Amino acid sequence: MSQRSCLSVILAAGEGTRMKSAMPKVLHAIAGLPMVAHVVKAAEAAGATGLALVIGHGADEMRKAVQKFAPKAETFVQEKRLGTAHAVLAAREAIAKGYDDILVMFGDTPLIDAAALAAARQKLAEGAAVAVIGFRPPNPTGYGRLIEKGGRLVAIREEKDCSEAEKKIGFCNAGMMAVAGNQALRLLDKVGNNNAKGEFYLTDIVEIAGAEGLDVVATEASFESALGINNRAELAEAEGIWQTRRRREAMLAGVTLIAPETVYFSHDTEIGADTIVEPNVWFGPGVKIASGAKIHAFSHIEGATVASYCDVGPFARLRPGADLRQRAKVGNFCEVKQATIEEGAKVNHLTYIGDARVGAGANIGAGTITCNYDGFSKFFTDIGEGAFVGSNSALVAPITIGKGGYIASGSVITESVPDDALAFGRARQKTLPGKGKELRERFASAAAAKKRAAE
Repeated sequence: MSQRSCLSVILAAGEGTRMKSAMPKVLHAIAGLPMVAHVVKAAEAAGATGLALVIGHGADEMRKAVQKFAPKAETFVQEKRLGTAHAVLAAREAIAKGYDDILVMFGDTPLIDAAALAAARQKLAEGAAVAVIGFRPPNPTGYGRLIEKGGRLVAIREEKDCSEAEKKIGFCNAGMMAVAGNQALRLLDKVGNNNAKGEFYLTDIVEIAGAEGLDVVATEASFESALGINNRAELAEAEGIWQTRRRREAMLAGVTLIAPETVYFSHDTEIGADTIVEPNVWFGPGVKIASGAKIHAFSHIEGATVASYCDVGPFARLRPGADLRQRAKVGNFCEVKQATIEEGAKVNHLTYIGDARVGAGANIGAGTITCNYDGFSKFFTDIGEGAFVGSNSALVAPITIGKGGYIASGSVITESVPDDALAFGRARQKTLPGKGKELRERFASAAAAKKRAAE
């Protein structure tokens, strides 16, 4: 089958009114990725060499989104919604290119398993003209039933048309199917609209192909894989299923999740073996965690790279561009953005490091901030190897703290500091005996007068 070409036609024209959103339904995200992008990934994993997305509502928005996750996909607009067969035929130009296999999928089934798609394609390789993907829901009520005889699929029967015996069938239509490329357009063109809604139903090709003596079969996917999303409650359910799968994959790959149900991954999270993740950690898109790291509770990480044996959190935020080198430490209530924390450097607590480099072995004291933005532009702070920045310091960029430099606590540093130099950037302390009591009495008298005036 590896030599067979395959086009995946993904139907993504639904408006999704039940989502109560101005955004096209299939652009709502699972694990930080539009649900239709999950479908694209599954199609590609199943060997699809071409992609055709049939879109409708929000066509311009869809095209922009598609460029990000499937830049080579062709898009076709279904101007009128006249049924699923009509939607597939919107991609006639792509289908006519002569692919061996045509996979028909739906953009709102983000959990579809690539193995289920590959199994349907395998049936085509074995000679079937149509392979319908079915599933067994806990309760089949409302689903079309797959009617089989002698190992062949003879019909897809909507529940309202089922006999009492057919209603007891638990094998249901998932909507997706594989069709032989040399039969697809001919079968689709034979689909009529002689039904109550006057629509062209894709499911009709089962009986059309069967009447011609072509081989039509059914394959089976898991219930979760076939789950369609129509509202935000189902979107949350799908998110939960995806997260459960990903957590299990991570743990089987050697990652310790102390409270798995509280950890949230994104679609592209990479996390190495022997990493320990404490409860309530959120990984946004673009995160790479190397082996042996420790991510403490309530940390929020996105667009960041964390090297081996780093220590992050608790309550740390790593924003896009954060790059922690081996054995670096970013502690509680610290934020790092677009900055490199080099090997063994420590940013322990209550600190903001943005647009900066913190050299190897440097120590950043509590309450330190890099003042990197003047309201219009960003500027860089370079902190050298082995430097020590005292607590409650403000480093006003652009600025360089040299190798081994020492910044006194409470300093505002506006000029670069040479290697091994000590810098103070604060007013000299002055103590006035008795002035504290005098000031307190003055404030108390003013407050009392104000209260009397109010009465």
